[in-house]
Amino acid sequence: MNGKFFDLKKEKQDRMINAALKAFAAGGYRHASTDDIVKDAAISKGLLFHYFESKLGLYTFIYDYSVRYMTLELKTAVSPKETDMFELLKQIEQAKLQALKGYPYMQQFLVRSMREDVSEALLASEEMRAALSEVYNTIRQRMDFSGLPAGVDGDRLCKMLDFTIEGLMSEHFCNDSFQPDMLYQEVMDYLDMVKKMVRQQPV
Repeated sequence: MNGKFFDLKKEKQDRMINAALKAFAAGGYRHASTDDIVKDAAISKGLLFHYFESKLGLYTFIYDYSVRYMTLELKTAVSPKETDMFELLKQIEQAKLQALKGYPYMQQFLVRSMREDVSEALLASEEMRAALSEVYNTIRQRMDFSGLPAGVDGDRLCKMLDFTIEGLMSEHFCNDSFQPDMLYQEVMDYLDMVKKMVRQQPV
């Protein structure tokens, strides 16, 4: 990537980043169109390739940027002293909300990238993919499942909630008037509902 990209005005940087996030989130590396990206970003294709050289260069930058941004939000929102499973999940969602306010397609892009099937894109993002997984693993290793009822597997419960949250996110992204705050509130409602069910206490 051309380092002068960061000399651009922040508004133009974000237009280009958000256009790329949207395209890669929707179609993955294989189907993302640079024509769509430059159209959404309101720039020329020549300018795009001036800064990123190739579609792969753009994908690599977008993935690296997303991981660094999300990692910073997670470190800000998630308390290193918290161990309660539901509170940690809520803090993770708070971090995602903050990221979505500036980059509405970032989380969808990161989720979609986990199903990436183009080898060159996988190889280019391998190091940062591992770095983000490590951040999430570090948080999840602190989760205390001792408050769950007998017979309730904490890891499986977390996996179920992950699928639920991912489904809610996909549903909201299908809406052209997507609002991060509405997604966040719905996720909170689901977490509170499940917490009440497994702990049998008022929300």
